[in-house]
Amino acid sequence: MTLLVFGATGQVALALQRRAPGAVYLDRAAADLSDPAACAAAIHAARPEAVINAAAYTAVDRAETEEPLATRINGDSPGAMADACATLDIPFVHISTDYVFDGSGDTPWQPTDPVNPLGAYGRSKLAGEQAIIAAGGRHTILRTSWVFSADGANFVKTMLRLSDTRDTLNVVEDQIGGPTPAGGIADTVLRIAERMQQGHAGGIYHYAGAPAVSWAEFARAIFAHAHRPVTVHGIPATDYPTPALRPANSRMNCSTLETDFGIPPADWHSALGEVLKEILQ
Repeated sequence: MTLLVFGATGQVALALQRRAPGAVYLDRAAADLSDPAACAAAIHAARPEAVINAAAYTAVDRAETEEPLATRINGDSPGAMADACATLDIPFVHISTDYVFDGSGDTPWQPTDPVNPLGAYGRSKLAGEQAIIAAGGRHTILRTSWVFSADGANFVKTMLRLSDTRDTLNVVEDQIGGPTPAGGIADTVLRIAERMQQGHAGGIYHYAGAPAVSWAEFARAIFAHAHRPVTVHGIPATDYPTPALRPANSRMNCSTLETDFGIPPADWHSALGEVLKEILQ
């Protein structure tokens, strides 16, 4: 299967490169996501058998003041990609987010639940989902949450950096979600792309780590795995204000992905150990 991937330096894109080195990876110079037409043109030029979009505008707080740019990158460009894939009749796999939900309640979100993003980033990602569906081609939207790896910027690396100079940290305890390894997301989108190329219809699915925990609990696990004597005090999100609101409930129901593709939720404890080994070595 010839595969075209938007994204080259993000956490999932780097994980994909280790698993599918023969795919074509488009960085910003090759396909500027702020230019939807250029993204579509790249697909028509390459004529691959499947396309994965692993690129996005992910600056959640900055999106509050850059919503038009975030929407162009996360909304308009995925829509243009999906249009091109529909024209060529090839599968399109797109990575989305738990931020399309408002985080209410404490029940894991199902793919069919009503969406209601709290801020600009979530609205931009929802715009992408809607544009992909409107394109009418074969597509899968994979929503995920709390991505971590040994690459790029993420919560695990932030906690390790802070622990270099502190032995006590305050971390939010009333936001709950599933930490998700980038490698698991990469394996999942590759499996989906292959199955779609063989005829699977696709759809909207969730993939996240299990069990669900708070940020404070995740931090404690990081320090336990890394053997760092750091005390984590849980605090409410109101004590750590940010420009953008975060969902309090990011639990994801991943049962349909397991039923349709045989992919269970990620074991984030096991993945965390492997990621920390890579970072600390």
